[in-house]
Amino acid sequence: MVRTRKPLHRWIPTRASLQSNRWLKWMGPVLNDPRLWRVSRRGIALGVALGIFFGLLVPLAQIPISAAAAVALRANLPVAAAATFVTNPVTFGPVYYGAYRLGKVILGEKPATEAEVLAVLAKVQDQPVQANGFIDHMRRAWQRLKSAGKPLVVGLAVVATVSGLTAYFVISGVWILKTRWTRKRRLRERQ
Repeated sequence: MVRTRKPLHRWIPTRASLQSNRWLKWMGPVLNDPRLWRVSRRGIALGVALGIFFGLLVPLAQIPISAAAAVALRANLPVAAAATFVTNPVTFGPVYYGAYRLGKVILGEKPATEAEVLAVLAKVQDQPVQANGFIDHMRRAWQRLKSAGKPLVVGLAVVATVSGLTAYFVISGVWILKTRWTRKRRLRERQ
């Protein structure tokens, strides 16, 4: 008989897939710790919080960094890895733009006017595209990221911290409420 996985489990990586992942192989025997795979309130909540935190804060290598933090803090590793997908090609732009705007507000900098934004876009559009390989592409991406500078870093730090903490407390709270509700229901059924 083939057992189907619950809908949530389809999105969570399996133990075998994480152990064979080229980015996580370096962790080797550490991945055999049963606490990393156990479904518990603390493990799941901390895994989601770490995944969201590093998914929002770190633009590259989110899964290995989140996995390393999950191993260090004994959080649920598959959930931490899956939660990094909070940022993906669809959400990356809006999240980083919102973090940039938040950073500008926090730092007290005035937002860019529409004319300034159009001037920057025209300048970028006029620049010739030079694809000299991965290193050149990364250098240009780094220059663009550096131009956003301090407001982006401050905004990302705030968004990642608040989102991670919120996820932890919401998941813990929902877990506790569901556990209490289930206990009360069982008590009622016994009586």
